[in-house]
Amino acid sequence: MTSTDSASALLSASEHRIQLRRAVIASTVGTAIEWYDFFLYSTVTGLVFAKLFFPHSDPWVGTLEAFAIYAVGFIARPIGAAIFGHYGDRIGRKSTLIATLLLMGLATFAVALVPTYATIGIWGAVLLTVLRFIQGVGVGGEWGGSVLLSMEWARTNGSRGFVASWPQFGVPCGLFLANLAVLAVSQMSGAQFLAWGWRVPFILSLILVAIGLYIRLGILETPVFSRLLAERRIERTPILEVIRRQPLEIIQCAFARMAEQAPFYIFTAFIFAYGVGTLHVSRDFLLMAVLAASVVSFFSIPIFGHLSDKIGRKAMYMIGAAVTGAFGFIYFGMVNTGVAWIIFLAIVLSLIPHDMMYGPQAALIAESFTGRLRYSGASLGYQLASVIAGGPAPLIATWLFGAYKSSYAIAIYIAACAVVSLIATATMIDYTGKDISNEYPATSS
Repeated sequence: MTSTDSASALLSASEHRIQLRRAVIASTVGTAIEWYDFFLYSTVTGLVFAKLFFPHSDPWVGTLEAFAIYAVGFIARPIGAAIFGHYGDRIGRKSTLIATLLLMGLATFAVALVPTYATIGIWGAVLLTVLRFIQGVGVGGEWGGSVLLSMEWARTNGSRGFVASWPQFGVPCGLFLANLAVLAVSQMSGAQFLAWGWRVPFILSLILVAIGLYIRLGILETPVFSRLLAERRIERTPILEVIRRQPLEIIQCAFARMAEQAPFYIFTAFIFAYGVGTLHVSRDFLLMAVLAASVVSFFSIPIFGHLSDKIGRKAMYMIGAAVTGAFGFIYFGMVNTGVAWIIFLAIVLSLIPHDMMYGPQAALIAESFTGRLRYSGASLGYQLASVIAGGPAPLIATWLFGAYKSSYAIAIYIAACAVVSLIATATMIDYTGKDISNEYPATSS
């Protein structure tokens, strides 16, 4: 065990609180940077990628093709969860999180350098696909570690929902920064934006990564992992072990996220293609609306995380899933009015039902796995949802609208996702009262 690892076990109460604050800040800032990178790609996909990389396709087909590349990042997320979950449970949360930040940042910067179809033909789309896959691997390993870095410093169950909600807070921060960056460069002429302006926010990723690395290098390893290391209870193959011991929990976590994942990417990614192409509202108007929605989430995510400490994780989460299922119909009813202020209000309100689930979600999922396997199990369960919900959502929404010519087909899809989440969450074991250091006997070391 290293000196920094052993130090975490010898801290006074006041020093422990200081480390908890540092861990929360490091997790939140790092997660915000990672999601800036991920959402930046999402926003630009709906605005320009179909035009730049699939210029000869029908607009609807080109949008489908662009969102297909977009979905590759979600397919890669469980792979990242498996890779970094393994190392997070083997060598520690801190070191693994530094690696995920570097991987994500460098891949995002490289997107800025990809030539378009006009320069290298279809190879531009191929390069985008590879870089999107690398992005997915990076963000797939990020979530579990950032949540555990915060939650494993919390000493009591009564605060874990609130503490673990702060890395979740990094998501609206990343969404805000990504849309703000695109909004800033979109002030240039349409030709300039298409030619080179969209690349600038990707280049800025390098600055954010440097900031994130500086913060993460200054924190200690979590007390839970330090204790596991000291007691020689590190699992040799944590991914295989968690699949063997807790397969049901992994599946439940993935399906529980259906109502959170799919609607979120419809409300924050698909809306750009739908808003500009069908509703004929301006790109900047939609960017401002999503920015406002992300600001609301700054407050709602920690609030709902705190409420889960009071009324229980499952109760709070299931309320959010039910509200989301109904809100899909309200949302499209509002945006289809074509009235600017109603569209704006619909987009701003859209993330509140999502946040009812996203606030308590980190603690709900992480508490379902033993400490030795927590990075692997929580990451895998969380990121599998990206394959069945998050990644396909804009693609499915685009196909449904093209096939049925009605946005209410998309609302029915959202409601179906909510039903799946309600069933999955209802069948999860309520771990609210369990000690966070719960362990199985080690099978290997």
